[in-house]
Amino acid sequence: MNESMAFPLLALGALAWVFPKAKQRLELSRAKHRSLAGHSRIAKRIAGLLPGYNYDETVFFNSDGASSAVVERRRDGFFKLAALYAARFPQSVAMTASAREIISDMQFTGRYRVPYQYSDFLSRHIKSGSFVKASQGVTVTDLDDNVFYDLTGSYGVNLLGYDFYKASIEAGQQTVQDLGPVLGAYHPCVLENVQRLKTISGLDEVSFHMSGTEAVMQAVRLARYHTKRSHLVRFSGSYHGWWEDVQPGPGNPLPPRETHTLKDMDERSLHVLRTRKDIACVLVNPLQALHPNSPAPGDSSLVDSSRKVAYDRAAYTAWLKQLREVCTERGIVLIFDEVFLGFRLAPGGAQAYFGVQADMVTYGKTLGGGLPVGVVCGRSAYMKRFREERPGDICFARGTFNAHPYVMGAMKAFLDAQQTPEIARLYEGIDERWDGRADQLNSMLAQQGLPVRVANMSTVWTVLYTRPSRYNWMLQFYLRAHGLALSWVGSGRLIFSLNYGDVEFAEVAKRFTQAAQDMQDAGWWDGPEQSNQTIRKGIFKEMLRQPR
Repeated sequence: MNESMAFPLLALGALAWVFPKAKQRLELSRAKHRSLAGHSRIAKRIAGLLPGYNYDETVFFNSDGASSAVVERRRDGFFKLAALYAARFPQSVAMTASAREIISDMQFTGRYRVPYQYSDFLSRHIKSGSFVKASQGVTVTDLDDNVFYDLTGSYGVNLLGYDFYKASIEAGQQTVQDLGPVLGAYHPCVLENVQRLKTISGLDEVSFHMSGTEAVMQAVRLARYHTKRSHLVRFSGSYHGWWEDVQPGPGNPLPPRETHTLKDMDERSLHVLRTRKDIACVLVNPLQALHPNSPAPGDSSLVDSSRKVAYDRAAYTAWLKQLREVCTERGIVLIFDEVFLGFRLAPGGAQAYFGVQADMVTYGKTLGGGLPVGVVCGRSAYMKRFREERPGDICFARGTFNAHPYVMGAMKAFLDAQQTPEIARLYEGIDERWDGRADQLNSMLAQQGLPVRVANMSTVWTVLYTRPSRYNWMLQFYLRAHGLALSWVGSGRLIFSLNYGDVEFAEVAKRFTQAAQDMQDAGWWDGPEQSNQTIRKGIFKEMLRQPR
C-alpha cells in the first residue's frame, strides 16, 4: 500500500472511531439531569469557586430588603429565642462547646446547619446541644432534662422505637454472652440470621459488613468482578455512602472516574444502559422516589422556597420495573441500596413494597437491632469471591468485625421480632396512616395561614415552604424550642418511628404548628414579595461582589 492510499484509510478509521464515541458521549450527556445534581464534575468545580463570607448583624436580619419594622421584629424575636436557648440548654450547650474543639464531625455538622452566610452570627448567639442522656418511647432527654419528641430517626436506625432496640441489644447480649467478642469464628445465630435474610431478600447468599457504606462498596466491587466491567450508574441526587465512586461530586476530593450520574425516571437513561458495554451495575436508592433527581434536602442549602418533593408510588414502581428489564437484558447487576430505607416501607423492604427483585440488596441501620451493621444479599452468581479456574483471581473482602457476635445477637432479636403479631400490626395500613397524619398537619398549618407544608413517603417526611423567603431555615430553631428534636440537616428530613401513636403524633403536630406560628410572629416570612428566581439571582450577584 502506497502512502497516498494510507492516509485516507487512516482518516476513515479515525472518523469511524471518533463519531461513535461522540454519539455515545452525547447520549450520556442527554441522560444527565440538567441541574448540578446531575453533573458531578461541574458541581464540584462550582462548589470550589463559591466565596466564603459572613453576614454582619445588619445584613443577617435584612438580607431580603425588609422594612425597618419587620427587621426590628426579627431582631427582637431572634434574641428572645437566643435567651430561651441559653436558659433552657446550658449543660448540653457547655458539653457541646467543649466537644466541638476535638470532635471534627461536630465541627462540620454545626457549621452546616444553615446557609453558610448566616452561620457565623447565628452560632455566636443561638447555641444548641448535641448530647442526650436518655431515650424512652418516642422521646429523648438532654443533659438539662428537656424532653424532646424525636424526629431524627437516628439516621434511620430507629424504626420500631428506642425501647425496642434497648431490649434487642440486651437480648442479643444474652444470646452470645457465653461466646463473647470472639472474632473470625461464627456464633450459631449467624446461620439463623442468614436463613431469614435469604427469605426476606429473595436472594441466595449473604455477607456481613461493618456499615452500610461498606456493604455498598462490596456490592459494587463484586458486580465489577463478575461482569468484568468497570463503570457504575447512580442516579441524580441519590446517596449511597461517602466513598469515592458513589459520591462523585462536592464532598469528594477526587473527580468521578468510572461513575455515571444519570437522570432518574427518564427514558434516555435506559437508552444509555441499553447501548453501553462498560456498565457493571446500577445503584438504586428507593428513597429517591420522594425527591427524584434532587439531593436529600437539608436546611444548609435552603436559601429560597424552591424545594420540591413529590411521591408517586405508581410512577416509581413503573420506572423500577423498566430498569429491571433493561438490566436483565444487558447483564447489568441491579443493586437496591436499602441501607437507609430497608424495612421501613414493608417487612420485606423496598423490593416487596415496589414488587421488583434486585440482583443484590444492601441493608444496614435498623437491621443491626441497634448496633452497627452492613449486609449484602445477592444471587450466587454475583457473590462468589474467587474463580476456581483462576485461583489467583479473587475479589477480596474481609473485615475484622464482620459478623461480630454481639451484632449478630442483636440482629437475631430484630429478626425474631419481625415475625411477631405486635410488629406486624405496625405495618398494617402504614401508608394510609402516615399519609393521613401528613394531611392532618397540613390542614392545621393551612388553617393558621402558615406558609409551611409537609410531604412524605410513609414515615420519612420533609418540610416545604409555600412563600418565597430567605429565612425558611430558621424554622428548625423554633421547632427545637418547642421540644421537637431534629437531625443536623434541619427541617429537610423528619423521620418518625413506627411506634408513634395518635396521641403522640397529635402533640407533635400541635408543637410544630406553634413553632411555625412563633416564627411568623417574629417576621421571618414578612419580607418583600419576591420570586424564588429573584432571590437566587440576588445571591448570585452578592457572590460576584465578594473579593477574590
